[in-house]
Amino acid sequence: MSGNALITAADAVFTLTVKTLFNTPITLENWATENSWSSGQKVKLAATTLSLDGKMNKGYIPSLYPMVLTFSAGSNSLLVFDAIATASRQARTVYELNGELLLHGLGRRYTFTNGCLTDYDPVPAGKTTLGDRSVTITWENVLPAGL
Repeated sequence: MSGNALITAADAVFTLTVKTLFNTPITLENWATENSWSSGQKVKLAATTLSLDGKMNKGYIPSLYPMVLTFSAGSNSLLVFDAIATASRQARTVYELNGELLLHGLGRRYTFTNGCLTDYDPVPAGKTTLGDRSVTITWENVLPAGL
């Protein structure tokens, strides 16, 4: 790819699978205009300490990856999250989610594995126009790759 990568999110495609709840992958759509998805935090890879004699001690630590997805109030994708949240509450269980984010302008693919819906905004804010709704999925792993 040339050095002129397109940095728009407008051509992104996010596909979600929900094990044991839906039979086919779901393409998410009608994202919020600003901040459609974001990381809840950076992935921490190491813990470090400095000993009294100035030596650094370090070690790998596993960490989760929370991701906030934000949709316009009229997004049909919210019906998917309504269904997941309702099924989770009724069955008192957690459903496994997997996802794939394609960023065509950058020529990048991100695969998200072993996630679950951890936070859910069930009702849009009542403003002049209905407000965006957000969900948080916490992933076990994120794997970047080229397209």
